[in-house]
Amino acid sequence: MANKEAAVAELTELFQSSTAVLLTEYRGLSVAKLRELRRSISTDASYAVVKNTLSKIAANNAGISAFDDELAGPSAIAFVHGDPVAVAKGLRDFAKANPLLVVKGGYFDGHPLSAEEVGKLADLESREVLLAKLAGAFKASLFGAAYLFNAPLSKAVRTVDALREKQESAA
Repeated sequence: MANKEAAVAELTELFQSSTAVLLTEYRGLSVAKLRELRRSISTDASYAVVKNTLSKIAANNAGISAFDDELAGPSAIAFVHGDPVAVAKGLRDFAKANPLLVVKGGYFDGHPLSAEEVGKLADLESREVLLAKLAGAFKASLFGAAYLFNAPLSKAVRTVDALREKQESAA
């Protein structure tokens, strides 16, 4: 009984400290494949095979009721502590190579996610790519503003230069 209480407390802490939680079913995957999956997402998440009843209690303790219906069968949870998009991509890519892994749902930013929404999350570009695109947009708008401010000045210079040339040729 004490072991179960400790496991529930540990799972509750993982649910509370994670930026996102992704629920999977791993029926039929070997231990070696699970180890490979853990290694592939280890930089951003910890992947744990869990007992359904203890996970349900821990999730409810953490204020997450989204998994009540999903926790059936052999379940494993990716507790994300880094980039949720990278973990969703890692799970999607692993599931493509190993169809026995099924993403059942998730919980991100206070909202439950369906399996389709986790797939959409995996389709997003990484944080670094989005930041680079944002920086590029800022740079382009700054160049546009600089051109906009320089255009009247250069037009005035060209006009004065044309008038000077006209006066020189008339004289």
